[in-house]
Amino acid sequence: MANEMEELIEFLSSPSPQIKKVAVDIVRGLTGSDDGLQSLASYSKTAVPALSRLLGEKKEVSEPATETLVNLSQNSDLAAQMIEMGVINVTMDMLYKQGCDIIGLLVMLLVNLTQLDAGVESLLQVGDEKVQGLYLMKLVRSFCTSSNERKDDPFGHVGSILVNVSKNKVGRSLLLDPKRGLLKQIIRQFDSTSLLRKKGVSGTIRNCCFEADNQLQNLLLISEFLWPALLLPVAGKKVYSEQDTSKMPLELGSALSIEREAVTDPEIRVQVLEAIYLITLQGAGRRAFWSVNGPRILQIGYEEEEDHKVMGAYEQIGSLLVEGNDTEEGSTQTSA
Repeated sequence: MANEMEELIEFLSSPSPQIKKVAVDIVRGLTGSDDGLQSLASYSKTAVPALSRLLGEKKEVSEPATETLVNLSQNSDLAAQMIEMGVINVTMDMLYKQGCDIIGLLVMLLVNLTQLDAGVESLLQVGDEKVQGLYLMKLVRSFCTSSNERKDDPFGHVGSILVNVSKNKVGRSLLLDPKRGLLKQIIRQFDSTSLLRKKGVSGTIRNCCFEADNQLQNLLLISEFLWPALLLPVAGKKVYSEQDTSKMPLELGSALSIEREAVTDPEIRVQVLEAIYLITLQGAGRRAFWSVNGPRILQIGYEEEEDHKVMGAYEQIGSLLVEGNDTEEGSTQTSA
């Protein structure tokens, strides 16, 4: 004989819309407390598939069902079960279903599930060469073409998914593949007014730069977009002299020759400095950095910096340039 929880989960599949609605609201309510979450977790093998089937229902049912899955997925053990049950595939299918009105919640579910390596691999469709990276391409396109001027920016949290994906070697490889051009698209979102998007972009670039030892060429292929994204946040607020900007590419020099708003978030400044450090660990990366007058930008930015953690990131690059770049510095000054 079924107990109360088993009956409640069975009601999630009721043919009656009213009963289904009441049941899913009760289940969502259970996830609001630790005891409720624990009791529901004990029945996850039946609850998760039942909730997943509701994602395609009308909003009054799909919304509480998705909220329940988002709450459950904050538990890593439950998240692992969901991934194994194919919840990422279901979520992606629903996300791109015409008329989907729970985009933000579905994206948040993907954020939680891609905290795990298995979730990233599922999203990347690792193991199926025919479609590998297709979900990622869809998410990048949505991230880059959706409006962030709206208060509820439903695809804004895709930036967090990209950070999670870029922690994975296969993910970095797909993002850096010049034929796909994904990183180039993502970097352009750094101009967004959304701090959430900026953090997603800076974190993704920084993680991709861990491949600088073998993918430096692919990084430098998009240097026209990469250097402004990395250097403008740490350039300070000062208007640069013509002498300084004349040694920079146009897109960088133009931005630094006018007044601009500073990037106030220290986490972003640390991330871009760490990315620069990873690039300048390579000889060709240091030469590229000198060629855009990067050391001068960091010098001026450092003079204005007040956050100790960010200052430490500046100093790490400074030490590297002093110790390993005498040749590049000399050749740059000579050519200049």
